[in-house]
Order: sequence, then C-alpha cells, then structure tokens
Amino acid sequence: MQPSSPQFDPIKYKNTTHDQWQSAAEAWYRWSPTLHHWLGPSTEMMLDMAGITNGHRVLDIAAGAGEQSIAAAKRAGTNGYVLATDISANILAFARQLAMQSGIHNMETRVMDGENLTLDDNSFDAVISRVGLIYFPDQQKALKEMLRVLKPGGRLAAVVYSTPEKNTFFSVPIGIIRERAKLPPPLPGQPGPFSLGADGVIKKVFEQAGFINVKAVYVDAPLLMPSTDAYLQFAQESFGALHQMMSGLSADEKIAVWETIRQELLQFETAKGFAGPCELVVASGEKG
Repeated sequence: MQPSSPQFDPIKYKNTTHDQWQSAAEAWYRWSPTLHHWLGPSTEMMLDMAGITNGHRVLDIAAGAGEQSIAAAKRAGTNGYVLATDISANILAFARQLAMQSGIHNMETRVMDGENLTLDDNSFDAVISRVGLIYFPDQQKALKEMLRVLKPGGRLAAVVYSTPEKNTFFSVPIGIIRERAKLPPPLPGQPGPFSLGADGVIKKVFEQAGFINVKAVYVDAPLLMPSTDAYLQFAQESFGALHQMMSGLSADEKIAVWETIRQELLQFETAKGFAGPCELVVASGEKG
C-alpha cells in the first residue's frame, strides 16, 4: 500500500503565519519608510482601481502596519472611514501608532481573519489588500467574504507579486533556504508569495469568486536599498517566513545560509546601491 502524500494543513499554516507577524510587527513598522518608497506607486494604483474617494467606507484586509490604510484614509477624507484588519494584534497596534503620528482620525483597527469577516453585508464602498491575499489558505473564501461586505458597485483592489522569475529579490533567498534546509516543494493548494502571480491567474480567481469587470495591471517595482547588506537586514528583520523555513537548521547553518544569500544578492548591487528586481500585479474587480 502506497503511503499517502503530505497534505497542506491550512490551520497549522494560519497559526504559523499569525505567529510570524506577531514577531515581525515592530520591524514592519520600523521599515515603513522603505515600504512606502518601494510599494508607494502600486499602492496609489490600487487605491485608484478601488475607486476610493471622499466619504467612502474602506476595508483593508491583512493591513499589516497600516501604511496603505493611512493612504486610503487620506483619500476617504474626514467624512470617510477606514477599517484596517489583520490576524496579528501586535502589528495593528503599530498601525494605530502610525495613524496617530500621521494625524489620521478616520481609521480604526480590528483583529479579524480575512476568511471570516465579522462585518455586515453591503457595508463598504471599497476593499483593499496589499500583498496579503497571497497568504490566505482559502483565497476563494476570503474573496467571497470581501464580495459579501462590498456594496453593489463597490470595488476590490489588491496588490500581489507576479512570478518568481520577476521577483528575484525574494525568490533567490527562498530558493537557497529551500535547498539548504532540504524542504519539499510547496504542496498543491498551498498559498505563498507567488500563488497569484502567473499570467491570468488573479483575474480567474476574482471572477471565480463572483467579481465582474476584473482588471490586472503589471507594475515594475524594484526594491531599492543603499546596499545589499541593508536589504539583507530588512529581509532578516521583516520576512518572518524565511526564518520559519530555516527553523530546522542549526545556528551555524543559518549563518552560512544568510552568507550564501548575501553572495547571490550581490548581483543586484549597482553603483547607486541595491536594486532588487520586483514585479507586482495590481488587480481589481467590481460587485455587480
């Protein structure tokens, strides 16, 4: 009798993801200026495609430290409202802090699982999610929940990574760690950074969830840092998934892996600093 193949465990995955963001919350907040510089243009495109304007009620799913929530709150104006949600209470505490520092008073935070929104039907004009939807174990369930809480004619807009080949700033470290830690390839159905990036995939999943007038735009978004070492520090402090992948390695092995990653990433260093290749997809859909 053949042994059964490993199955993806969504509950374990979600618990691990929660713990990663609880730990990385402070770093994600501290690196907010870098995130703004890197993801700012795609964020503005996401807000445009969501149609956010003065007086709108906006829901941010997997909001993280809230940098894009604040941008949405500025567009919604004093007559509007933004609810920033995440499964990590720690990271939402930093989102509140960032909002206070930015003089934003029309934004609220609430711990919430994007697959199980404790919100009324037809209660938001727009839903946004920046580099969050890719990590949901059940992306269809999350998308259908977003559709449910949108008002008719309301729009969802999201930012995701495209393919590993176009995002070597991240896929290079992942590949090295996977090889050194002898990790198996991702299981079928497993979420991850590139799970919605292949050509046509995000359009298909939006339409499958019930969205209409779906659009997807590809955006070149290189991650620019002063040096490779600066990027390495950012990755070590902010990308909890990389540490999770290395959890089975000894301390010495981890040091060796990070040095291998550093050597590989030097190919992206220029006279002006580190320029990590990154391509994003900004997608939107409407509730009929």
